[in-house]
Amino acid sequence: MKSILITLLVFSSQLLSAQKIKKAGIHLKADENNGKSYVFGQQAAVNTVLDAARNYTLRDVDAMMENYSPAFGTQVVEGNRKWLNAMEQISMAPYRLIPVKIKDTDETLVLTWSVEDRKWKNGSQQNLDLMEIFTVNQNNKITGFSQWARTERTSQFGLSSGGKFYGKKTTEVTGRSLVFSNRGEIEVLEKFFKDYNNMDGAACSQAFADQATMNGHDGMQSTLSKKDWYEMFDSYQSVEWKPYSIAPLKIEDTDPISGATVLSREKRIYKDGSIWEKELVEIFYFDLEGRIFNVVQYARDLNP
Repeated sequence: MKSILITLLVFSSQLLSAQKIKKAGIHLKADENNGKSYVFGQQAAVNTVLDAARNYTLRDVDAMMENYSPAFGTQVVEGNRKWLNAMEQISMAPYRLIPVKIKDTDETLVLTWSVEDRKWKNGSQQNLDLMEIFTVNQNNKITGFSQWARTERTSQFGLSSGGKFYGKKTTEVTGRSLVFSNRGEIEVLEKFFKDYNNMDGAACSQAFADQATMNGHDGMQSTLSKKDWYEMFDSYQSVEWKPYSIAPLKIEDTDPISGATVLSREKRIYKDGSIWEKELVEIFYFDLEGRIFNVVQYARDLNP
Protein backbone atom coordinates (compact mmCIF):
# COMPACT_ATOMS: atom_id res chain seq x y z
CA MET A 1 0.00 0.00 0.00
CA LYS A 2 2.86 2.32 0.92
CA SER A 3 4.64 1.72 -2.40
CA ILE A 4 1.43 2.41 -4.35
CA LEU A 5 1.00 5.69 -2.50
CA ILE A 6 4.58 6.74 -3.24
CA THR A 7 4.09 5.90 -6.95
CA LEU A 8 0.91 7.97 -7.09
CA LEU A 9 2.64 10.91 -5.41
CA VAL A 10 5.57 10.78 -7.88
CA PHE A 11 3.20 10.56 -10.87
CA SER A 12 1.08 13.44 -9.56
CA SER A 13 4.23 15.53 -9.06
CA GLN A 14 5.39 14.89 -12.64
CA LEU A 15 1.93 15.70 -14.01
CA LEU A 16 1.80 18.97 -12.11
CA SER A 17 5.29 19.88 -13.34
CA ALA A 18 4.27 19.17 -16.94
CA GLN A 19 1.16 21.31 -16.54
CA LYS A 20 3.31 24.19 -15.33
CA ILE A 21 5.33 24.22 -18.59
CA LYS A 22 3.77 27.03 -20.62
CA LYS A 23 6.71 27.75 -22.88
CA ALA A 24 9.98 26.11 -23.94
CA GLY A 25 12.77 26.33 -26.49
CA ILE A 26 14.31 29.49 -27.89
CA HIS A 27 14.28 31.38 -31.19
CA LEU A 28 17.87 32.29 -32.12
CA LYS A 29 17.45 33.80 -35.57
CA ALA A 30 18.72 37.40 -35.68
CA ASP A 31 15.34 39.11 -36.07
CA GLU A 32 12.75 40.89 -33.96
CA ASN A 33 11.84 37.63 -32.20
CA ASN A 34 15.38 36.73 -31.17
CA GLY A 35 15.48 35.21 -27.71
CA LYS A 36 11.76 34.45 -27.48
CA SER A 37 10.46 31.04 -26.46
CA TYR A 38 7.92 28.78 -28.16
CA VAL A 39 4.40 27.83 -27.09
CA PHE A 40 1.87 25.38 -28.49
CA GLY A 41 -0.33 26.54 -31.35
CA GLN A 42 -3.97 25.63 -32.02
CA GLN A 43 -5.46 22.44 -33.45
CA ALA A 44 -7.09 24.48 -36.22
CA ALA A 45 -3.66 25.02 -37.81
CA VAL A 46 -3.07 21.26 -37.75
CA ASN A 47 -6.44 20.67 -39.41
CA THR A 48 -5.48 23.05 -42.20
CA VAL A 49 -2.34 21.05 -42.95
CA LEU A 50 -4.21 17.74 -42.78
CA ASP A 51 -6.79 18.99 -45.28
CA ALA A 52 -4.05 20.25 -47.61
CA ALA A 53 -2.33 16.84 -47.38
CA ARG A 54 -5.58 15.03 -48.14
CA ASN A 55 -6.25 17.10 -51.26
CA TYR A 56 -2.59 16.78 -52.31
CA THR A 57 -3.06 13.01 -52.25
CA LEU A 58 -6.25 13.40 -54.29
CA ARG A 59 -4.32 15.66 -56.72
CA ASP A 60 -7.05 18.26 -56.31
CA VAL A 61 -5.11 21.50 -56.65
CA ASP A 62 -8.11 23.81 -56.42
CA ALA A 63 -9.26 22.23 -53.14
CA MET A 64 -5.70 22.28 -51.87
CA MET A 65 -5.39 26.02 -52.56
CA GLU A 66 -8.39 26.70 -50.30
CA ASN A 67 -5.99 26.04 -47.43
CA TYR A 68 -3.48 28.59 -48.72
CA SER A 69 -3.48 32.34 -48.31
CA PRO A 70 -4.33 34.18 -51.56
CA ALA A 71 -0.81 35.62 -51.86
CA PHE A 72 1.02 32.33 -51.28
CA GLY A 73 -1.51 30.37 -53.30
CA THR A 74 -0.91 32.61 -56.32
CA GLN A 75 2.81 31.89 -56.09
CA VAL A 76 2.53 28.10 -55.96
CA VAL A 77 -0.71 27.10 -57.69
CA GLU A 78 0.66 26.57 -61.21
CA GLY A 79 3.75 24.78 -59.94
CA ASN A 80 1.57 22.42 -57.91
CA ARG A 81 -0.76 21.87 -60.85
CA LYS A 82 2.13 20.95 -63.13
CA TRP A 83 3.67 18.73 -60.45
CA LEU A 84 0.50 16.79 -59.67
CA ASN A 85 -0.51 16.47 -63.32
CA ALA A 86 2.77 14.60 -63.86
CA MET A 87 1.74 11.99 -61.27
CA GLU A 88 -0.17 8.81 -61.88
CA GLN A 89 -0.47 8.40 -58.11
CA ILE A 90 0.83 10.24 -55.06
CA SER A 91 0.26 9.69 -51.37
CA MET A 92 1.17 11.99 -48.48
CA ALA A 93 0.49 10.27 -45.15
CA PRO A 94 1.29 12.47 -42.13
CA TYR A 95 2.09 10.53 -38.97
CA ARG A 96 3.08 13.30 -36.58
CA LEU A 97 1.97 16.97 -36.48
CA ILE A 98 2.95 19.45 -33.77
CA PRO A 99 1.76 23.10 -33.85
CA VAL A 100 4.12 25.61 -32.23
CA LYS A 101 4.46 29.37 -32.37
CA ILE A 102 6.84 32.00 -31.12
CA LYS A 103 5.41 33.54 -27.99
CA ASP A 104 3.36 36.70 -28.65
CA THR A 105 3.22 36.19 -32.44
CA ASP A 106 0.35 35.24 -34.74
CA GLU A 107 1.95 32.66 -37.05
CA THR A 108 1.85 28.96 -36.19
CA LEU A 109 4.50 26.54 -37.40
CA VAL A 110 3.05 23.08 -37.95
CA LEU A 111 5.92 20.61 -37.73
CA THR A 112 4.84 17.72 -39.91
CA TRP A 113 6.36 14.27 -40.38
CA SER A 114 4.98 12.16 -43.20
CA VAL A 115 5.61 9.33 -45.63
CA GLU A 116 5.20 10.25 -49.28
CA ASP A 117 5.05 7.76 -52.15
CA ARG A 118 5.25 9.13 -55.67
CA LYS A 119 4.54 7.35 -58.95
CA TRP A 120 4.99 9.40 -62.10
CA LYS A 121 3.10 8.84 -65.32
CA ASN A 122 6.46 8.12 -66.96
CA GLY A 123 6.90 5.10 -64.65
CA SER A 124 9.41 6.52 -62.14
CA GLN A 125 8.77 5.87 -58.46
CA GLN A 126 10.10 7.54 -55.32
CA ASN A 127 9.55 6.84 -51.61
CA LEU A 128 10.33 9.54 -49.07
CA ASP A 129 10.21 10.15 -45.34
CA LEU A 130 9.57 13.88 -44.98
CA MET A 131 9.88 16.52 -42.30
CA GLU A 132 8.04 19.69 -43.28
CA ILE A 133 7.22 23.01 -41.67
CA PHE A 134 3.99 24.69 -42.73
CA THR A 135 3.61 28.33 -41.71
CA VAL A 136 -0.05 29.03 -40.93
CA ASN A 137 -1.42 32.54 -40.30
CA GLN A 138 -4.06 33.64 -37.79
CA ASN A 139 -6.77 32.89 -40.37
CA ASN A 140 -5.52 29.29 -40.54
CA LYS A 141 -4.19 29.64 -44.07
CA ILE A 142 -0.81 28.34 -45.18
CA THR A 143 1.61 31.17 -46.01
CA GLY A 144 4.89 29.29 -46.31
CA PHE A 145 6.44 25.87 -46.58
CA SER A 146 9.84 24.20 -46.07
CA GLN A 147 10.75 20.57 -46.63
CA TRP A 148 13.52 18.13 -45.68
CA ALA A 149 13.59 14.62 -47.09
CA ARG A 150 15.12 11.23 -46.42
CA THR A 151 14.94 8.99 -49.46
CA GLU A 152 13.97 5.44 -48.61
CA ARG A 153 16.16 2.60 -49.88
CA THR A 154 13.15 1.28 -51.82
CA SER A 155 13.13 4.45 -53.96
CA GLN A 156 14.09 4.05 -57.61
CA PHE A 157 16.20 7.24 -57.54
CA GLY A 158 17.30 10.10 -55.34
CA LEU A 159 19.52 8.11 -52.96
CA SER A 160 22.55 9.92 -51.56
CA SER A 161 24.83 7.10 -52.70
CA GLY A 162 24.68 4.19 -55.10
CA GLY A 163 26.54 1.98 -57.50
CA LYS A 164 29.61 0.08 -56.36
CA PHE A 165 33.35 0.58 -56.74
CA TYR A 166 35.49 -2.49 -57.47
CA GLY A 167 38.82 -1.12 -58.68
CA LYS A 168 41.53 -2.86 -60.66
CA LYS A 169 42.96 -4.22 -57.41
CA THR A 170 41.32 -5.06 -54.10
CA THR A 171 41.93 -2.22 -51.63
CA GLU A 172 40.32 -0.72 -48.54
CA VAL A 173 37.79 1.14 -50.75
CA THR A 174 36.71 -1.89 -52.79
CA GLY A 175 32.97 -2.40 -52.44
CA ARG A 176 32.14 1.14 -51.39
CA SER A 177 29.30 3.11 -52.96
CA LEU A 178 29.74 6.08 -55.26
CA VAL A 179 28.40 9.57 -54.59
CA PHE A 180 28.00 12.64 -56.74
CA SER A 181 30.83 15.16 -56.46
CA ASN A 182 30.09 18.88 -56.43
CA ARG A 183 33.40 20.75 -56.56
CA GLY A 184 32.74 22.67 -59.76
CA GLU A 185 33.58 19.86 -62.18
CA ILE A 186 30.63 20.63 -64.43
CA GLU A 187 31.48 24.34 -64.63
CA VAL A 188 35.13 23.56 -65.42
CA LEU A 189 34.17 21.10 -68.15
CA GLU A 190 31.53 23.36 -69.71
CA LYS A 191 34.11 26.14 -69.99
CA PHE A 192 36.59 23.63 -71.38
CA PHE A 193 34.08 22.55 -74.07
CA LYS A 194 33.58 26.16 -75.09
CA ASP A 195 37.30 26.96 -75.16
CA TYR A 196 38.05 23.74 -77.06
CA ASN A 197 35.44 24.52 -79.72
CA ASN A 198 36.93 28.01 -80.02
CA MET A 199 40.35 26.34 -80.45
CA ASP A 200 41.71 28.53 -77.67
CA GLY A 201 44.61 26.48 -76.34
CA ALA A 202 45.62 28.99 -73.69
CA ALA A 203 42.12 28.99 -72.22
CA CYS A 204 41.90 25.17 -72.41
CA SER A 205 45.10 24.83 -70.39
CA GLN A 206 43.47 26.53 -67.39
CA ALA A 207 41.34 23.43 -66.75
CA PHE A 208 44.40 21.20 -66.36
CA ALA A 209 47.11 20.55 -63.81
CA ASP A 210 50.67 21.45 -64.80
CA GLN A 211 51.19 17.88 -65.97
CA ALA A 212 48.25 15.68 -67.04
CA THR A 213 48.23 12.07 -68.18
CA MET A 214 46.29 11.40 -71.35
CA ASN A 215 45.16 7.80 -72.04
CA GLY A 216 43.90 7.72 -75.61
CA HIS A 217 41.33 5.35 -77.07
CA ASP A 218 44.12 3.79 -79.15
CA GLY A 219 45.98 2.63 -76.04
CA MET A 220 48.64 5.34 -76.25
CA GLN A 221 49.57 7.24 -73.10
CA SER A 222 51.15 10.68 -73.08
CA THR A 223 51.87 13.53 -70.71
CA LEU A 224 50.31 16.88 -71.54
CA SER A 225 51.74 20.11 -70.14
CA LYS A 226 50.03 23.48 -70.15
CA LYS A 227 52.50 24.61 -72.83
CA ASP A 228 51.37 21.77 -75.11
CA TRP A 229 47.91 23.33 -75.30
CA TYR A 230 49.30 26.40 -77.08
CA GLU A 231 50.12 24.21 -80.11
CA MET A 232 47.18 21.81 -79.80
CA PHE A 233 45.10 23.30 -82.63
CA ASP A 234 47.87 24.21 -85.08
CA SER A 235 46.85 21.42 -87.48
CA TYR A 236 43.09 21.93 -87.06
CA GLN A 237 40.90 23.80 -89.50
CA SER A 238 37.86 23.43 -87.24
CA VAL A 239 36.52 21.31 -84.41
CA GLU A 240 33.09 20.56 -82.98
CA TRP A 241 32.79 18.82 -79.61
CA LYS A 242 29.26 18.25 -78.36
CA PRO A 243 28.74 16.77 -74.86
CA TYR A 244 25.76 14.49 -74.25
CA SER A 245 26.09 14.17 -70.48
CA ILE A 246 28.42 14.79 -67.52
CA ALA A 247 28.40 12.69 -64.34
CA PRO A 248 30.94 13.73 -61.66
CA LEU A 249 31.43 10.96 -59.08
CA LYS A 250 33.70 10.04 -56.21
CA ILE A 251 34.12 7.05 -53.93
CA GLU A 252 32.17 7.40 -50.69
CA ASP A 253 34.19 8.33 -47.59
CA THR A 254 37.41 9.20 -49.44
CA ASP A 255 39.30 12.41 -50.24
CA PRO A 256 37.69 14.86 -52.71
CA ILE A 257 39.46 13.49 -55.82
CA SER A 258 36.72 12.80 -58.36
CA GLY A 259 36.12 11.51 -61.86
CA ALA A 260 33.62 13.05 -64.28
CA THR A 261 32.35 10.70 -66.98
CA VAL A 262 31.54 12.59 -70.19
CA LEU A 263 29.62 11.14 -73.12
CA SER A 264 30.12 13.21 -76.27
CA ARG A 265 30.63 13.44 -80.00
CA GLU A 266 33.63 15.12 -81.54
CA LYS A 267 34.43 16.07 -85.12
CA ARG A 268 37.82 17.43 -86.19
CA ILE A 269 38.59 18.76 -89.64
CA TYR A 270 42.31 19.07 -90.27
CA LYS A 271 44.05 21.53 -92.56
CA ASP A 272 45.11 18.65 -94.83
CA GLY A 273 41.42 17.89 -95.46
CA SER A 274 41.18 14.74 -93.34
CA ILE A 275 38.28 14.28 -90.92
CA TRP A 276 38.26 12.59 -87.51
CA GLU A 277 34.81 11.96 -86.00
CA LYS A 278 33.83 9.68 -83.14
CA GLU A 279 31.47 9.22 -80.24
CA LEU A 280 33.42 9.29 -77.00
CA VAL A 281 33.27 8.14 -73.41
CA GLU A 282 35.90 10.00 -71.39
CA ILE A 283 36.67 10.14 -67.69
CA PHE A 284 38.23 13.39 -66.50
CA TYR A 285 39.90 12.99 -63.10
CA PHE A 286 40.08 16.08 -60.89
CA ASP A 287 42.82 16.52 -58.28
CA LEU A 288 42.49 18.11 -54.84
CA GLU A 289 42.84 21.59 -56.38
CA GLY A 290 40.02 20.93 -58.85
CA ARG A 291 42.30 20.61 -61.90
CA ILE A 292 42.18 17.78 -64.45
CA PHE A 293 45.22 15.54 -63.95
CA ASN A 294 44.21 12.41 -65.84
CA VAL A 295 41.97 11.60 -68.81
CA VAL A 296 40.91 8.13 -69.95
CA GLN A 297 39.25 7.95 -73.36
CA TYR A 298 37.14 5.33 -75.13
CA ALA A 299 35.78 5.79 -78.66
CA ARG A 300 33.22 4.39 -81.08
CA ASP A 301 33.61 4.86 -84.82
CA LEU A 302 30.64 6.32 -86.66
CA ASN A 303 29.13 4.87 -89.81
CA PRO A 304 29.93 6.93 -92.92
